[in-house]
Amino acid sequence: MQAVPVVWAVLALLAATTAWGSMFLVAKPMVAQLDPVWFTTVRYALATLPLLALVQVWGRAPWTQLRRHHRSLTWLGLLGYGAFSTLCFYGLRLTLPSHASVLMATMPFSTLGLRWWLDGQRPSARALWGAALALAGVATVAGLLGPAARAAGPDALWGDALIFAATLGWVVYTRGGARLSHLNALEYTALTATASLPWLLGAALLLTALGLCRAPAPITLQAWAPSLVYVALVPTVLAALAFNLGVRRLGPAVGTLFLNVVPVSVMAMRALLGQPPGASELLGTALVAMALTLHALPGASAPAPRAAPCR
Repeated sequence: MQAVPVVWAVLALLAATTAWGSMFLVAKPMVAQLDPVWFTTVRYALATLPLLALVQVWGRAPWTQLRRHHRSLTWLGLLGYGAFSTLCFYGLRLTLPSHASVLMATMPFSTLGLRWWLDGQRPSARALWGAALALAGVATVAGLLGPAARAAGPDALWGDALIFAATLGWVVYTRGGARLSHLNALEYTALTATASLPWLLGAALLLTALGLCRAPAPITLQAWAPSLVYVALVPTVLAALAFNLGVRRLGPAVGTLFLNVVPVSVMAMRALLGQPPGASELLGTALVAMALTLHALPGASAPAPRAAPCR
């Protein structure tokens, strides 16, 4: 198969990360009226339909793979779709879209920490410095440093904490893709969505019956139908496929670097809507961007050499 031209790979990464940024702005008013549990269920119910159509045409025996790896695909889908989306949008109820977008950009560093903890692959000193810089950037955006800490209030900080916890679910989901490396990006995305969707619906119905969440009224779904379709198709389906296309052509280090676009796009879109970013948001985003650049440099993710064993 002919390689994708570099310019198309770059455009795909820009489109994907900009779409993810737009999702926070579009979803912010929706989750004020739609419970995040049901928002997640509806979002992935709508997204699974086109994914199934795509994998049916271009997948390699997808139903055989689904039966063979059903348990793993289910748990990974629940973490990557259910836990990530639900916690993310509960957090978005309490905090700002710009905060959420910067927290998304810290996932490469969470991945390094998980590899160090579970696999013993200690990252290089450069990657550790980058992680520290990213945490400083997140703390600045979240208002944990300086006078902004008092102005942010406890609700925003709880929202930021929920979103950070959500990113860990996506990190585990991404790590699970490496364990099922025989599935390509489309197959992994579609089959995890398919396997987890019945459980997402079951959990939503159970939590509603227990009074822990509220099912949306039909008139509410009708009112938000265009936004729901947009979130399901653009940031959920098309952005994921575009990002995977770009990463396969340019490599994960360069693809990671494009996560800088997520917070930048959110701030740019907010500015166009008459909400310019504050000084702490600009400074924090710059720190995270510097950290991602440091992380993307060659050799940053390589494990530090181990000491030779005693003989």
